Amino acid sequence: MMNNRIYKTSFASVYPLYVAKAEKKGRTKAEVDEIICWLTGYSRSELQTQLDKKTDFETFFAEAPRPHPARTAIKGVICGVQVEEIKEPTMKEIRYLDKLIDELAKGKTMDKILRKQ
Repeated sequence: MMNNRIYKTSFASVYPLYVAKAEKKGRTKAEVDEIICWLTGYSRSELQTQLDKKTDFETFFAEAPRPHPARTAIKGVICGVQVEEIKEPTMKEIRYLDKLIDELAKGKTMDKILRKQ
């Protein structure tokens, strides 16, 4: 899995797809940004810097300043795989983000998405 193509893909090339998925369901870019910042610990300006630098996924998650401890509460199936069963750390982080964006698009409240109970 270490050679997975997504790892070397620019986060900035996929980011507009996350935003489009959310906006198609009536959600906002600001909500997508809030989710990414919550998950990784990047500030909004740091997120923008990563996008501007066209940082790849592997580096984006490796350099995440403060991965949120509650991210391990993210459970369920994404892309046919149970998130909590993924062993490879970078892939797990990518799938956490995919799952949160799916929850946003499905209409969950931000409190539930951000695991605020």
